[in-house]
Amino acid sequence: MAEYINRDLHELLIRVAGWFPVVSLTGPRQSGKSTLVRHAFPDYSYVTLEDPQTRRAALEDPVSFIRNRKGGLIIDEAQYAPDLFSMIQVVSDERGDAGQYILTGSQNFLMMKSIGQSLAGRVGILKLLPLSFQEAERGQQGQLEVDLFALEGGYPRLRSAGMPSSVYFPSYIDTYVERDVVGLLDVRNKAEFHKFLSIIAQSVGALINISSLSRDTGVSVSTIKSWLSILEQSYLTFSLQPYYANAKKRLTKTPKLYFYDTGLLCYLLKIGSLEQLLESPYLGAVFENLIVSETAKSHLNVGENPELYFYRDDSKREIDLLDCTNSGSPKAIEIKSSRTYHDKYARHLQTVCDEIDIAKDARYVVARVDSTYESKDCSVVSARDWLLR
Repeated sequence: MAEYINRDLHELLIRVAGWFPVVSLTGPRQSGKSTLVRHAFPDYSYVTLEDPQTRRAALEDPVSFIRNRKGGLIIDEAQYAPDLFSMIQVVSDERGDAGQYILTGSQNFLMMKSIGQSLAGRVGILKLLPLSFQEAERGQQGQLEVDLFALEGGYPRLRSAGMPSSVYFPSYIDTYVERDVVGLLDVRNKAEFHKFLSIIAQSVGALINISSLSRDTGVSVSTIKSWLSILEQSYLTFSLQPYYANAKKRLTKTPKLYFYDTGLLCYLLKIGSLEQLLESPYLGAVFENLIVSETAKSHLNVGENPELYFYRDDSKREIDLLDCTNSGSPKAIEIKSSRTYHDKYARHLQTVCDEIDIAKDARYVVARVDSTYESKDCSVVSARDWLLR
C-alpha cells in the first residue's frame, strides 16, 4: 500500500466535524477524499456507494440503511443515493451530536443539490483538490522541483505510486467520461468530448470563447456550455472572473479558464517530459495555471473561499491575478515563466494598483527566478517561495 501523504485539510476537517452533525467533503475523483476521511476518522464505519450492492441497498431502503447504522459513519460518493440525505437529517436531528456523518462526493452539483434540500444549516462544507506543491513535497524525500510538479501534477495515486502520467491520465479521463459526463449529460460521441478537452487545454489562461469552442468541436453552443459546467462541477476546471471596482466600468465580462491540476493540463497538451515542457510554446500558460491554481488551493486548504480575479481594461493594461480573499489586504500578482526578471513585467502593477488601492508591499511578480528579492516597483518572488508561503 502506498504511503499516506498528510493533507493540509486534515486538522480543519476534524475541527469542522466537532461543530456540525454532518460534514461534506467534495473534490475531483482521486483527489484523496476517501483516504483523508478514513485517516481523520479511523473509528468511523465506512461504506462506499461506488459498490453496486451497497448503492442498491441505499436506493431501495434509505430508512433502514441509515437507521441500522450507528453514528460515526463515512458515506463515500454519497451523491449516488440522494434520498439518504433526508434520513440523515432526521436521524442527526434526533441524536443531536456533532460529527455523526462524513459525506464525500465527486459531483459537486448533485451533492450541493441534496444538501440544499435536506441538510441546510446542519453541514460543514469543505473541498479537497489534488495535492498542493507543499503537500507533494511533504510526501517525498528531498526538495521537489517546481517545473517537475507542474508537469506531473498532484493526483495522490500518481505521485505515491510513481506512476507515469502517460499511464495514469488516459485511464483517469476514460473513467471520468464514463462515470460523470455520460452519466450526467447526453454525450453520444466520446471522441467529441475528448477533442473538446484538448481544445480547452490549448486555451488555458485565455478568455473563454464559447462560439469558437463550438466551431472547433462541431457541437452546439448549448452543449459547450453544459460541458464547461460539468467540468467545473467535477472540479477539473475553474473560471477566473474579471475584476471590477465599479460595475459601470467593467470592460471585460468574459472569464478565463484554468485547470485545477497542471499534470492533467500537460497531458492534454501532449507534454510528456520535462524537456518538452521547458521547450513548449505552452510553458507560459502552464506556469500561469500553476500559480493561479496553487493560490486557490492555499485558501481552500484552510477553509477559505478563494476570491481570485484578473484585471483587464480598454487601455490593454492587464494583471494576471488579483487575490482579494482577504478584503482588507488584496494582492496583485503578475506571473512570468521567464527565469530572468525585467522591470517591464511590473509596468502595470504600479498604475493599476494605485487606482484600485492595492498597497505597494502587496504587489508581486512571480517568476521562475532562483531567489526572491525586492525591486523598485514590486516584490520579485521565486515560484518555489510563492508555492511554499
